[in-house]
Amino acid sequence: MSTGAGEVVCVTGASGFIASWLVKFLLQRGYTVKATVRDLSDPKKVDHLFNLDGAKERLTLIKANLLEEGSFDYAVQGCHAVFHTASPFFFIAKDPQAELLDPALKGTLNVLKSCVNSPTLKRVVLTSSIAAVANKESPNKTPDVVVDETWFSDPEFLRRTEGWYDLSKTLAEEAAWKFAKENNIDLVTINPALVSGPLLQPVLNTSAAAVLNFVNGSPTFKNVSVGWIDVRDVANAHILAYENASANGRYLLVERVEHHSNAVKILRDLFPTIQLPEKCIDDKPYPAIYQVSKEKAKSLGLEYTPLEVSLKDTVESLKEKKFTPF
Repeated sequence: MSTGAGEVVCVTGASGFIASWLVKFLLQRGYTVKATVRDLSDPKKVDHLFNLDGAKERLTLIKANLLEEGSFDYAVQGCHAVFHTASPFFFIAKDPQAELLDPALKGTLNVLKSCVNSPTLKRVVLTSSIAAVANKESPNKTPDVVVDETWFSDPEFLRRTEGWYDLSKTLAEEAAWKFAKENNIDLVTINPALVSGPLLQPVLNTSAAAVLNFVNGSPTFKNVSVGWIDVRDVANAHILAYENASANGRYLLVERVEHHSNAVKILRDLFPTIQLPEKCIDDKPYPAIYQVSKEKAKSLGLEYTPLEVSLKDTVESLKEKKFTPF
């Protein structure tokens, strides 16, 4: 019998990059999946999900809106686990409150409110982000600093620096922990870094666009050091965080931290004929490479996909879906 046979789970925001892989892996493991999307009539949101192995027998798509209270009641009903992945991910917003903060914060609380009344529910796994972990004034992230699950981003710092996406994830996770504690919900959060890897959905997502920016003919790369993680590892971590009874708290997912210059070097070795950026966008010093603890995530039984494999698969997927100029 498959791991999830006889278990019903809910995945919110199912058409997204991480969620699509999560649905795929849940179906592979025998789970029955109730998956929410905003628009059931949009083929770009639903067709790739209906085409997954096992979808015909064990996948139901349900319309739900993050900003509507009660919208997730039906989706959550009868579920043993809820995987809440739905949250907007982009960096430039005309109205950060309406576009990022409200959907992330109110949406998370709306999903959790639907969970309160579910007698079958065992655990909620929330897709948070390293954005909710590592953004604060001090300590400075240097090579000898190890970021771990005890770190929390500082909302005031993020307001001051206008890091609206990072603030949305920070406020949503803070609110989730508070609500879960008050309402006796077993909550676990997954906090991935920048997610790369192949796309199941037909539309370009923000993190895959970061890799596309390396291979679309741009002459420069950004002067940033970021953590990287493969989308398949992130999806697997969600499932392991539900299936391991002892899983608790937060799980940081970072295969490694690299400056964009090193990501370009990796791509140059993998794809010697592709035009890649030759220089940094500015001549400021490169931000330091810091460390991120892997111990807790590995305690789930998670094995990381190397960044080289992840970047290779991302570029090949972008090419296959005709996002690249080659």
